[in-house]
Amino acid sequence: MVSPECNEAPLIGESCAETAARLAAAKALAGAVRSGLATGLVIGSDQVADLEGAAIGKPVTRENAIRQLQKMRGKRVVFHTGIALLDIGSGRLQQAVVPTTVTMREYSDQAISHYLDRENALDCAGSAKSEGLGAALITSMTSDDPSALVGLPLLTLITMLAAEGVEVLA
Repeated sequence: MVSPECNEAPLIGESCAETAARLAAAKALAGAVRSGLATGLVIGSDQVADLEGAAIGKPVTRENAIRQLQKMRGKRVVFHTGIALLDIGSGRLQQAVVPTTVTMREYSDQAISHYLDRENALDCAGSAKSEGLGAALITSMTSDDPSALVGLPLLTLITMLAAEGVEVLA
């Protein structure tokens, strides 16, 4: 697994879904270059949280995480998870964006503090890790691919792999 460095700032006029798609492709391409391989498949993925049309990125600091979680409290947030699969040999790039709509609980500032004391959520969009204690911040989530919220839409990836002749269960 390679963590390619990409500027994750949204471009002017770009929607959250477009940002997620662009970054997933950029990460797949950067991973291919870093691998130095002439053939193979490279997966890129990125997630952008969308709160009322505004992108919420990775908080990086606890203070930013607190502000993000306060803004999201009691609201619906759409997490757009972009995925790209690049065939290095042919240059074929498959892309998809899988949205997950999450309804956040009406949690207290104290709950935010307790959560951040126990969960390292500074590297994830919106500061909420549903696969850990962040689940306590959520009342519901809706998606066609339940693994998308964790950051890699597996159902979508399996379909992409099949299109490249890779059968996961073969």
